[in-house]
Amino acid sequence: MTPDIQSLAINTVRMLSIDAIQKADSGHPGLPMGAAPMAYALWHNHLQHNPRNPSWANRDRFVLSAGHGSMLIYSLLHLSGYDVSLEEIKRFRQWGSITPGHPEYGETPGVETTTGPLGQGAANSVGMAVAEAYLASYFNRPGYEVVNHHTYALVGDGDMMEGVCVEAASLAGTWGLNKLIWLYDDNKITLDGDAEMTFTEDVGARFRAYGWNTIRVEDGNDVAALNEAIQTAKTSTTGPTLILVRTIIGYGSPNKQGTSKAHGSPLGKDEIKLVKEFFGWPQEDFYVPGDALEHWREAVDKGSDLQEKWSNLFNTWRASFPDLADDWDSAMSGRLPVGWDADIPTFVPGKNLATRNVSGDVLNAIAKHIPTMIGGDADLAGSTKTLIKGAGNTGKGNAAARNLRFGVREHAMGAIVNGLALHGGIVKPYSATFYTFSDYMRPSMRLAALMNLPTVFVFTHDSIGLGEDGPTHQPVEHTAALSTIPNLTTLRPADANETAAAWRVAMTLPNPVALVFTRQDLPVLQGEHIRHGVARGGYVLADCDGTPDIILIGRGSEVHLAHEAYKTLTAEGVKVRLVSMPSFNLFEEQPVQYRNSVLPPQVTRRVSIEAGVTFGWDRYVGLNGAMIGLNRFGASAPYETLYAEFGITAEAVLKAARELLK
Repeated sequence: MTPDIQSLAINTVRMLSIDAIQKADSGHPGLPMGAAPMAYALWHNHLQHNPRNPSWANRDRFVLSAGHGSMLIYSLLHLSGYDVSLEEIKRFRQWGSITPGHPEYGETPGVETTTGPLGQGAANSVGMAVAEAYLASYFNRPGYEVVNHHTYALVGDGDMMEGVCVEAASLAGTWGLNKLIWLYDDNKITLDGDAEMTFTEDVGARFRAYGWNTIRVEDGNDVAALNEAIQTAKTSTTGPTLILVRTIIGYGSPNKQGTSKAHGSPLGKDEIKLVKEFFGWPQEDFYVPGDALEHWREAVDKGSDLQEKWSNLFNTWRASFPDLADDWDSAMSGRLPVGWDADIPTFVPGKNLATRNVSGDVLNAIAKHIPTMIGGDADLAGSTKTLIKGAGNTGKGNAAARNLRFGVREHAMGAIVNGLALHGGIVKPYSATFYTFSDYMRPSMRLAALMNLPTVFVFTHDSIGLGEDGPTHQPVEHTAALSTIPNLTTLRPADANETAAAWRVAMTLPNPVALVFTRQDLPVLQGEHIRHGVARGGYVLADCDGTPDIILIGRGSEVHLAHEAYKTLTAEGVKVRLVSMPSFNLFEEQPVQYRNSVLPPQVTRRVSIEAGVTFGWDRYVGLNGAMIGLNRFGASAPYETLYAEFGITAEAVLKAARELLK
């Protein structure tokens, strides 16, 4: 290869990027201009991928964590032969294009995850590397490495500052993810100016302390040095590698390179003219030299050859290990195996049960049928009850285990679990922590919903019912808040049987699900209608003959308080309907006819109860109803005291109902 074609290929990326950003009159040109050489070195010389099959199972994963530099990846995808046309490059950031402002999973072929919120993509890449390690340990056999690929992420200064990235990097080093490689675009510039205003630490020293290998490339335009660094990183057997690449943001822009002026705004027509003069480039928009395109498109034949070679190995492996191959087919398709739910227990009234304990039993009943279902907790396994019994635990130098020990790192945990789902092959990855700490995970949960990932977020200690730990640990606004996230299904079951039904829902929905469980013991409800009712978000738990005079509605543990009131009113001759509403999200997805059958519009006397804020309940109780809740923070005391002091009681339901019945 001559230096001329190499430079031509790199500069094509730069010019496509700045032209698209200028046409959109919006975007971030600095990163593509400075990072183009490292992207070229990786994509042309090392990345194992097939542009004609972006979902090839054994491809390397590439994450542009610094997602504001999205034109870099769009240029790479177009030039390498993915189904990203030049017309789509010209429609950058426009309505209906597949080249949105930040990379979006599912919108653009070859984009492995949605990035933009800094640090999230880096943490996703850790999850992808964990998935590779676990699947390799499960499926590979001597001579048959059907899972054998690397995960790369391009990270920037902003990523390095974010706590989610810090947490994830710490875990990656602890787990010894030797097939994880980050390329750090060390340009020392942020949106507001020089990075040294806020970021002066020795990043390499920090990562070495985490257990990473570090390699420094002093000149980000030195492709030979970049190639050598990536090759060295690929041979690591001791842990992940950070390649620190000293780049110049906006390289080639005479008046803006090396400054924050190149970061987040189009260069302007006059400056682009100067850039093209600097690189000896024609003054033509979206000019792609034929030689450069031909050079980049070598990726098509290379990728086809790589996949064909792998397919030959895979087919021999399949013939040699047919049972493993069946597991592979289920895992890679995300299809649940026949009988996955055969051992989910049914519960009968008698002993009261905390739904967190029931959840642990149901999880284990499911996981034993799905060998690639893995997940973990934030140093709370004894409380969340989410350990898979008999399975191994992650630890130092050991990422290939079913029980992921995240430590006290909720933010990274959520993003890593998303990475597990994005990789493919890990069926219904899950995380677990106390419900109040969902606040730390909300950015990751929002992105899971945006990407429509099949992740399961388990939360326990769901209300003031956790008692003495007090208001810092007592979630009151969380169910209302999570229920507002589009495409996230939040379920707060009322008892053991609703908990089993909620897990069934979580396993069968394609989108992310938050499961919310109690610390305190609860009575067990019964009835064949429970399972199907939970799947619809709300259902009639107990009823009367004919049209009810009043409807009582509860969610979670407070359904039992409504149930006590239901029994008292029924004994007094009042026609009462009791509705359990474990999920607003699911209920709103039901046909209007079903919703009206549960909550008849003509019955306007309604009372809701939940040990949390009343926000959102007004849609179900209406203007003539009453809402019993907790529009304040909790307190430290035994939970029985808290329910009584805050008026979250059956007596409160009775009082409200009688007022409405006057």
